[in-house]
Amino acid sequence: MRIVMALGGNALLRRGEAFSLAHQQANIRIAAKAISEVMSAGHEVVITHGNGPQIGHLAQQDAAAGIGQRFPLDVLSAETAGMIGYLLEQELTNTCPSSKTFATLLTQVEVNLDDPAFRSPPKPIGPIYKTSDAAVANNRGWTVGRDGEHLRRLVSSPLPKRILGVGVVNLLLRAGVTVICAGGGGIPVVRNAARDHVGVEAVIDKDRTSALLATLIDAEALLMLTDVEGVYLDWGTTEQTLLTHMRPEDSLDHRFAAGSMGPKVEAGAEFIQSGGIFAGIGLLQSALAILEGKTGTAISQQRTS
Repeated sequence: MRIVMALGGNALLRRGEAFSLAHQQANIRIAAKAISEVMSAGHEVVITHGNGPQIGHLAQQDAAAGIGQRFPLDVLSAETAGMIGYLLEQELTNTCPSSKTFATLLTQVEVNLDDPAFRSPPKPIGPIYKTSDAAVANNRGWTVGRDGEHLRRLVSSPLPKRILGVGVVNLLLRAGVTVICAGGGGIPVVRNAARDHVGVEAVIDKDRTSALLATLIDAEALLMLTDVEGVYLDWGTTEQTLLTHMRPEDSLDHRFAAGSMGPKVEAGAEFIQSGGIFAGIGLLQSALAILEGKTGTAISQQRTS
């Protein structure tokens, strides 16, 4: 089975962890083990990943180094995709059999400038702020808002419309290469008046891009791996309940967090409606068990056994 495995940025740098190489390497070892288990079960894997914590920290460092932000989010997205891809590729090479080869691609993803997300930023990135820190972020011209019970920077997250270079992904897959691509949801670009592609200040949701990629490369399954067990109703309350199975139409019946679980549920539903067989949401280290229907939340037309 061909599977797109989307690794959450919060799984690669957990909430509250210091932005350090050691922490990210430790979490990437967990990711590499989970990916290796899926590959050892005989599946073909394409790897995507988020970058919310990483790009937020880089933006902070960039702003602190001068007056305002020197590099836009599209450039910082490329930086984080290269960094995370390098760490993943290195750990996978160390973990998997020597017969396996890996390649990291920087992936441009086209979005529309008239996307409403540019007017109302929903996507949390970077570290958790205290109230005093949030005031500093606001002074930089950034939008700060709620991510659950925390304060974080919010940025535009337009829908992915076209993945540039998907033909290269297919070329590498035909050659037996395991591809790491669409890091951070892809590098956001738009068409300018001359019809050239130029970068834009945004962060694309990696689950939505992963669902589009999975459809374009004829994957049968999409795994969205994060730092929670699955999709919960009434998350964060004493009444929270894990949903073990959803049909695509069930995504319309409930409201989930716009910057985190909501896009995962919607991406999974869109993938199934576009011809995919199975979408799963759950803990990074439980990837194979999610695929086998033993844990996490499954989205499919039929209830898994």
